[in-house]
Parts: sequence; C-alpha cells; structure tokens
Amino acid sequence: MRLQDKVAVVTGAGSGMGKAIATLYAQEGAKVVVSDINEASAKAVAEDIKANGGEATFVVANVAKEEDIQNLLDTTVNTYGTVDILVNNAGIMDGMEPVADVLDDKWERVFAINTTSVMRATRKVLPIFLEKQKGVIVNIASAGGLNGGRAGAAYTASKHAVVGLTKNTGFMYAEQGIRCNAIAPGGVATNISSSMDGISPFGAGRQQLGMAINPRVGTSEEIAQVALFLGSDESSFVNGTVVTADAGWSSY
Repeated sequence: MRLQDKVAVVTGAGSGMGKAIATLYAQEGAKVVVSDINEASAKAVAEDIKANGGEATFVVANVAKEEDIQNLLDTTVNTYGTVDILVNNAGIMDGMEPVADVLDDKWERVFAINTTSVMRATRKVLPIFLEKQKGVIVNIASAGGLNGGRAGAAYTASKHAVVGLTKNTGFMYAEQGIRCNAIAPGGVATNISSSMDGISPFGAGRQQLGMAINPRVGTSEEIAQVALFLGSDESSFVNGTVVTADAGWSSY
C-alpha cells in the first residue's frame, strides 16, 4: 500500500488516464477525490472504487472555472481534512490548427483547461502543503509539451507551458518538502480525441508525419503506474522534472 492514508485529488478522473490513476491510487491505499466535469462519469468511478474496497468521493468540477477549483479543494479538505497529492490531469485537444488558423476562442479554451487550471489548482493547494511542509503535485503534460509536431499550436503551447510551470514550481518549493513533476505521455488510447473539432487538414497532415515512428500506443494503466511512482515516497529525490512515457517515440 504505497499511498496508505494519503488524500489524493485527481482532475479529469471520469475516464482515461485520470480514471486509471484514481483507481490505482485507491488500490494503493489513498483516499481519492474523483473530479470530472461529467457528473455521471465521476460518480461511476468513485462508486467502482468503493465497490472494490477503496475509499473515494466525487466532486463535479469544470477546471476552466476558478470557483470550481476552489470548491474542489475546499470540499476535499472538508471531507478528508487535508490534501497530500494533487494530480492535474484534466485536458483537451485542439483541432491540429497551425498558428495561422488559430482562433482566439479555441486558444483561450485550450489554455484555460490545459494550463490555467494547473496553475490555479496548484496555487490553491500550496498553502496546505506549506503548512505541513510536505506535498506532491503530478501534472499530466504531453509529448506535445516536449516536441513541436504532435498537435496544433494551441495544444502544443499549452503543454509546453505546463512543463515550464512544473519545473518552476518544483524548484521554488524544493526546500519546503514539496515536489512537483510532470508526465509526458506519448500516444495513449483515451477518449481525448472526442474533444477535437474542426480538425485542420493541413495541421493534421503535418502532425501525421511522425506517427510512423511511434512504436505503439500505450494504455491509461501504464501512465497510472508512472503517476503512482511520482505520487509516492519512492520518488522522494525526483522533483521539477518530466518523465516521458511514450515507448521510445521521442528517442528517434
């Protein structure tokens, strides 16, 4: 039980990688707050965890809204007394648009969900961590946050920003017992593609050039194992960095 009695908040936990992380954390002894914009999905994941002997509750949250993030963390503290691990997983794709085709509303929505929410949730949880001089943040970045051709301009920029925020946060609070790391998944079988609309044929065509060297598609459960390591004390000397999990795709 590598997370025995830890309290973990996982955003975007109604499906995909978030669901896998929440489920695995609960199996390892954590009390998990399952957060998602979809109430039915969040409730189902929490109930499944409890049916399998774990401890969980769910909180509906649109991470693009400051008040929802405030409520998410406040509800966690009111329910379990504290927060030990924050997993910023919620995210959406763009439509593969190159910068010449980016519309302001798409850019702002992608950044609100992928980047600003990470900052706000981190900002909200830090006073809790600082008070006890201990805490862990795990951000889900992307291979698109390390390379230029894995998505459109908005998604790529938003995930690069998450990488920068991760490194800055890890460095700034390293002497206060707080660690902040990110995972950069490669191609993983999730439903994130359902968030795509108005796909740019040009951008998608350019993005597709690198798919031939992708060794394989990963699973959400494989990413959850990385998140378990980063969330546990086993990674106590790992801070302010990005763990790439892509079967070697980016090593070419």
